[in-house]
Amino acid sequence: MNKTIFEITKMDCPSEENLIRMKLDEISSIANLDFDIPNRKLTVFHNGEIDQIEKSILELNLGGKKISSEQTDQTEFNETSNQKKLLWTVLGINFVFFLIEMTTGIISKSMGLVADSLDMLADSFVYGISLFAVGGTLTRKKRIAKLAGYFQITLAIIGFIEVLRRFFGDEKIPDFSTMIIVSIFALVANGICLYILQKSKSKEEAHMKASMIFTSNDVIINLGVIIAGLFVNWLSSSKPDLIIGTIVFVLVVQGAFRILKLSK
Repeated sequence: MNKTIFEITKMDCPSEENLIRMKLDEISSIANLDFDIPNRKLTVFHNGEIDQIEKSILELNLGGKKISSEQTDQTEFNETSNQKKLLWTVLGINFVFFLIEMTTGIISKSMGLVADSLDMLADSFVYGISLFAVGGTLTRKKRIAKLAGYFQITLAIIGFIEVLRRFFGDEKIPDFSTMIIVSIFALVANGICLYILQKSKSKEEAHMKASMIFTSNDVIINLGVIIAGLFVNWLSSSKPDLIIGTIVFVLVVQGAFRILKLSK
């Protein structure tokens, strides 16, 4: 048995962990994957060469880099028996907040909330693919990933078009209070998702670490929308909302391309 450690610089939330798991799922030489999200580390226990594993990790464009590789006597690993239940829980949280943010974003005319809702939907896709592809064929997993990726890109493009329309048109200023309040609730929801999934790893991680919260890309987006809401109120302008919306749409498209990597 060999143990190879990778640094994954862009792995900052559980949805990216699931992307990596799905990408490596087809490699039979892997015995176990051990993720350390706060420190952005992945330890792979495997038999044989590391080349195929390393190639698959690099294809996801998450900043993967091999740090070390050595032989190990470890052959037994702790498996999380309730992993499926946990994935259903975080899938539900993300999808509910997709609906909440999309609805309130349209009502309050906030592109920041609309864009963040698509980011929530993107995470839902990842957890959904993880669940529905379990026990299924590789072809089925790839088909689901392709549909999810293209659907996500389509929604993001529609969002970009709406941002441009509002930027050059005479649009009402979004309701900054709705932006801030809903984003605070979304921030709490993301924190809960991180807590649920990280708590399952080991008793040592049962309590939320600050690094788990503030290294999460999702949480940074939530904070960005809150700050944009404050600037909307301060400047009496919709521009801060459009700027954060554009940034998040770009991140959504990047996430969609990572999902599409699973379909190849």
